[in-house]
Amino acid sequence: MLQRFSLEGKVAVVTGASSGLGVAFARGLAEAGADIVIGARRQDRLEETRRLVEETGRRCLAVKTDVTLVEDCQALVSAAVETMGSVDVLINNAGVGTAVPALRETPEEFRQVVDINLHGTYWMAQACARVMRPGSSIVNIGSILGETTAGLPQAAYSASKAAVIGLTRDLAQQWTGRRGIRVNCLEPGFFASEMTEQYNPAYLERMLAQRVVMGRVGDPAELVAAAVFLASDASSYITGAVLPVDGGILIT
Repeated sequence: MLQRFSLEGKVAVVTGASSGLGVAFARGLAEAGADIVIGARRQDRLEETRRLVEETGRRCLAVKTDVTLVEDCQALVSAAVETMGSVDVLINNAGVGTAVPALRETPEEFRQVVDINLHGTYWMAQACARVMRPGSSIVNIGSILGETTAGLPQAAYSASKAAVIGLTRDLAQQWTGRRGIRVNCLEPGFFASEMTEQYNPAYLERMLAQRVVMGRVGDPAELVAAAVFLASDASSYITGAVLPVDGGILIT
């Protein structure tokens, strides 16, 4: 049974891997046995992630990538195939969060969030699916804010993450039966990240007390474990699914 969770012999692409949860995904999938290809806009931070991955004994390729650019997504995948031989897993993690009141949010601010969170997710999935073999797995990183609210003005972020859920289901319908590529979505709740670092401590404390059944922020390792499950053969009969990892927010 444990072998079904192994990523030994697989190559995993992780976007948004220059900080926070992206770093945790990259290192965690490496610890599960995968060789890793990481992409993000901040090259210097990518190199630090590469070092952390290589400490696990796995290979790692770092490619500067802006997921809003189709050509960057294609270049990342081409580099992965050329260097590692294949792409078997995509952790579609690159994203940005904002908290701007809807009556003050500019078109440019709204479009930027949607461009990264939705369009970037689509371009990366598209580029990877073109080279993935049957049995491969795409894991889109959504958010519980795609299904609920959390007391902050996050129209662009919530809309983009709700769209990722719809995108996940449609791509699963298109690619699983025809190409053997499973597509699923993880919905994190409150985890330590660059976005949660911007939260007012009083707001976070209130949300944990009122909305999170478990009463605490999630440990990134808990989210990574769910990603390994969806990336591995342990979830071989799961596609088009949305898995909340939220400490119980969606039941409150």
